[in-house]
Amino acid sequence: MRALSLFLCTALLLSIHPLRAADDSARPSPATVREWQSRKYGMFIHFGLYSMLGGIWKGKRYSGNYSEQIQSDAHIPEAEYAALAGQFKPDRWDADAIVRLAQDAGMRFIVLTAKHHDGFSLFHTQASSFNVVNASPYGKDIVQSLAQACARHHMPFGVYYSTIDWHFGDVPNQMNDNPISAEHEEFNVTQLRELMTRYGPVSEVWFDMGHPTKPQSKHFADTVHKYQPETMVSGRVWNNEGDFMEMGDDEIPDYILDEPWESPASIYKETWGYRSWLPRTDLEGKIHEHIQRLVAVVSRGGNYILNIGPKGDGSVVEYEAEVLRGVGVWLKRNGDAIYDTQPQPFRKLNFGYATVRDNRLFLFAEHIPADRRLKLPGMQNHIQSAYLLGDAKRSPLVFHDEATDKFVEMPAAGSFLPVVVVEFAGSLDVRQPAVHPDANGTLELTPETADHFYNANGEGYYDPPTMRKERWNFTVNRAGKYRVEVAYQPGKFARLLDIDVDGKVLRTLLYGRRKSPVTAGVVELTPEKESALTITRGAPAERGAPLDVGLVRISVVPVGEAEEAR
Repeated sequence: MRALSLFLCTALLLSIHPLRAADDSARPSPATVREWQSRKYGMFIHFGLYSMLGGIWKGKRYSGNYSEQIQSDAHIPEAEYAALAGQFKPDRWDADAIVRLAQDAGMRFIVLTAKHHDGFSLFHTQASSFNVVNASPYGKDIVQSLAQACARHHMPFGVYYSTIDWHFGDVPNQMNDNPISAEHEEFNVTQLRELMTRYGPVSEVWFDMGHPTKPQSKHFADTVHKYQPETMVSGRVWNNEGDFMEMGDDEIPDYILDEPWESPASIYKETWGYRSWLPRTDLEGKIHEHIQRLVAVVSRGGNYILNIGPKGDGSVVEYEAEVLRGVGVWLKRNGDAIYDTQPQPFRKLNFGYATVRDNRLFLFAEHIPADRRLKLPGMQNHIQSAYLLGDAKRSPLVFHDEATDKFVEMPAAGSFLPVVVVEFAGSLDVRQPAVHPDANGTLELTPETADHFYNANGEGYYDPPTMRKERWNFTVNRAGKYRVEVAYQPGKFARLLDIDVDGKVLRTLLYGRRKSPVTAGVVELTPEKESALTITRGAPAERGAPLDVGLVRISVVPVGEAEEAR
């Protein structure tokens, strides 16, 4: 993760639901989405029957898959696995203690596995007797206990829900992207209705796996929003029906996302559910690992949800609790740089990461350069002051404020990942690297010089992210009219493209099997300001539709007097 470049992400907070159609009314409001984005850091809890096994079945350790999937990994017959419910008695489950741990860790929301792939529900569902109330000696609704504890402590509460269910009849496999039958679809909808109507406000529903059709994905999302319109639905409901994008397990994207997103991570990458024999060493290193990952995610504009896997008796592994508390100690000093911030406005920094809030830049010094200068490329604002976050005296740091050369001198680091606060004047203005015209005034915009924006939650977990937008910043050397031409590799089908140049949209048809280039239209430009050109599939396109254009280049060509006269 340390080697990943930091890309421009400010669009994340400027566009709410770009993949959603304008007629979606029963969806979280922009205010809800902004509040969800402001939390930044939350707790994931993987807990269930698998927690009793701890990654061991009949004396053998299983590590080929996550321990919460040991039923599949160890090929446990369904009847034998279901019988485990008769032994499930997590008497050390303490919902209030878990919420207090999350608060000590600096976490701002909690998500619990209401039902994982094994089909055992931690809530009192009427759809199946295979649940914690009816099938276990524990006999109490665990989802309810945590929902109530979260309400007492004013902690947003969410549920994880697997759309595949091995107990229902899905065949366990290593991929977990099973199609969903019509009968199973209705079963899922019944359980979603229960979760949305029995446990108070649900902050988010964290769907997982399965390979639903687009109508099924919409059915699941619509069911959630029918009963709780302000509940955020995760992108793993698939087919672009979610309210936020969900990254792959432990993934921190090195591409740009321009809608709300979240990165799920476990304390150990080996498993999410409890694994009894996993080595638990180097506590400080593990704390530092998750601080760094939290910062990397937040600097890109995402939320970081970090998982714990309680033991079968309901108790939290002390090592995991200490990791969370260690991150919490760092956040007590540096939380202002994390919560309610915007992503960094720089494509790349020579020292680490950055976030923004109001008139303050927060610089996370992961790598201190040899000259100790934390450079701020393209920043136009005047620096007013600089100091270390958490320094009660705000001892001033040396900074350089020349127009084309701004930096802060970093003092000797005394702690892990120190944060420098840079206060600046006015609204933040950071100029990105721009494409400049040639001697004739012509601009050639190629895919290599573009910012690429992606959609990460298409048809299923194993489908790669698809590019849905490209954008260029550019300048011209004279005022006047410019012709926009698109050179592309003709395909089998025509493509409708929207080319936005400083707010003017040129609707352009790229013909199939026709020689390019195609003239999109004419725009007026001036050298007094930097311009932006963005291409997307022509509206109304299907939600999350990939750009799917074999672009060679876009040329922005000055219109000569003779051509203009014609």
